[in-house]
Amino acid sequence: MTPFPFSAIVGQDEMKRAMILTAIDASIGGVLVFGDRGTGKSTAVRALAALLPPIKAIRGCPVNSEKAKDVPDWAELESKRAAAMPTPVVDLPLGATEDRVTGALDIEKALTKGEKAFQPGLLAKANRGYLYIDEVNLLEDHIVDLLLDVAQSGENVIEREGLSIRHPARFVLVGSGNPEEGELRPQLLDRFGLSVEVASPTDITERVEVIKRRDAFENDNTAFMLRWQAEDAAIRDRILKARKSLGKLKTSDKVLTDVAELCLALGSDGLRGELTLLKAARAYAAWRDDTALTRAHVRDVAPMALRHRLRRDPLDEAGSGTRVARTVEEVLG
Repeated sequence: MTPFPFSAIVGQDEMKRAMILTAIDASIGGVLVFGDRGTGKSTAVRALAALLPPIKAIRGCPVNSEKAKDVPDWAELESKRAAAMPTPVVDLPLGATEDRVTGALDIEKALTKGEKAFQPGLLAKANRGYLYIDEVNLLEDHIVDLLLDVAQSGENVIEREGLSIRHPARFVLVGSGNPEEGELRPQLLDRFGLSVEVASPTDITERVEVIKRRDAFENDNTAFMLRWQAEDAAIRDRILKARKSLGKLKTSDKVLTDVAELCLALGSDGLRGELTLLKAARAYAAWRDDTALTRAHVRDVAPMALRHRLRRDPLDEAGSGTRVARTVEEVLG
């Protein structure tokens, strides 16, 4: 079945905004979504990917290469013709082994026949698309660390018994989970670009609207998709326009000072917080079709860019989002 329309998702505005910003600028990093089950986390990922324009890729290429010259030498293709394909969305199951994720080398074949025999993993399939991990907080730490390393470098390197294979792995990593079932280590949390919190709606009118739209999607799919086609197209056009205008945005030293002072006041370790906040604010400014980055843009995206980078304060029982909002008010006014 066709994914649910992105524009038809009720509420969850912060989550939708975070995903749109990473679609505008993938270098922002992954998105971490924590909250209740059944709040549209996986639906939003698939909906956004379906909304984006098809990508051009060599037919049958295991890493979705755009050009024939980029097809890996270990990929045995009969022809190298390009075709349009949907933006890939790959699910990473909880029990996935490292070989399943990164790919596996056939050492015996390589040693006896001198051939690079490689079975691509999930990272290859996710190249130029999205890698979605449900219950990321329950995934083994070394797998999460590996994923974040690859997501940051854009390349997957497999080394076994002196043999080495590498291939592009540029994707947006989206992890979701319920914090009650366990937390990610702070070192891993900091590696995600944005973090948002979602909750089941408490407003009766909103809950009824969710039910009505889902029911219409399942029982009269064609009419429902047509109903939201124009809204999805408008979002797609805004994303594409924002991508083009990113490099033209003006950023003053005053705004850079705001970014640095805010991260310093929050006690953010290193400079990853500042760099991510700056990228997210720029993408947000481009999304709004503004020509210059302002304090208002920084203020609006600060919670999602910084809430997961805070140090624990045993004397402050307020949630991380509340602490960021409070500090934003104190520093930026």
